Amino acid sequence: MLESDLLYEQGYSVRINTPADPLFYYFDYDQRSHNINMEFQHFHDFFEIHILMDSRATHIIEGNVHALQQYDIVLLRPCRLHKTQYPVGPPHKRLIINFAMPKNVPGLETAYKIMLLPFGEEVPIYRLTGEPRRAVFDPLNAIFTLSHNASPLNPVLIHSLFQQFLCALTRQRDMNSYVLEEIGNAMMQKIYSITAYIHSRYGSELSLDTISKEFYISSYYLSHQFKSVTGFTLTEYIQMTRVRKAQQLLIHTRQKISVIAEQCGFNSFSQFNRIFNKLSGMSPSAFRKQQAKAALHSY
Repeated sequence: MLESDLLYEQGYSVRINTPADPLFYYFDYDQRSHNINMEFQHFHDFFEIHILMDSRATHIIEGNVHALQQYDIVLLRPCRLHKTQYPVGPPHKRLIINFAMPKNVPGLETAYKIMLLPFGEEVPIYRLTGEPRRAVFDPLNAIFTLSHNASPLNPVLIHSLFQQFLCALTRQRDMNSYVLEEIGNAMMQKIYSITAYIHSRYGSELSLDTISKEFYISSYYLSHQFKSVTGFTLTEYIQMTRVRKAQQLLIHTRQKISVIAEQCGFNSFSQFNRIFNKLSGMSPSAFRKQQAKAALHSY
């Protein structure tokens, strides 16, 4: 193993607490293949880190598609819509890290804010080589090794090492060599420009007609190509994006459901209810109650 490599054991995992706890860690060393790609972008209430350990994949963040190479690090703040797409072929190894940390620890607020800055970048993907990569991966490898030996001190040590990892990553911000690459043909690039546009304008008027005019493409051709590239019709994609945003607001705010419906671009409350029920399997009010109950029972 090279010094800059990341230790890996298929099917291995490390867990500390649950996602509802102020301090939570889940390290998932596993593999994924093309046939279990996620259908649509999803979100979490916690931070997520995706490290690809094989040759290539793509990651979609809020409708923007990004090409990944081995050891690229994707940093996802809570509630950011995303999904990974793996190419056809053998399963691809990856490390997924889910975590949450206590907020507003006295004396550490400023340091924690700086430590988490990479998650807020417009393109939150890091590509490091040589010594910078080694400095970032060393704490993760220490966590991997430490976790194989059971000890009541492990949660404290893992928490300490993981903060070292985040600090090392922040210190290497200037060494990030990730660059955006064009993926697919010109039409695929245009479709992903449209998906990004939908994510940034989901609260506004969006339709096949308005988008085709905005991007200078015929509505018939757009309709056909959009389905071919994303697997969804344009209307389905708009609806899914709006419902995901509504789910976030239902969980994290106390706003009236009618206000949320309007903010997310639905023309009427009845339309919102119908589409939300169709895509979520329950009404907005039932979804809010379910999430509140789940949070309460986790404590």
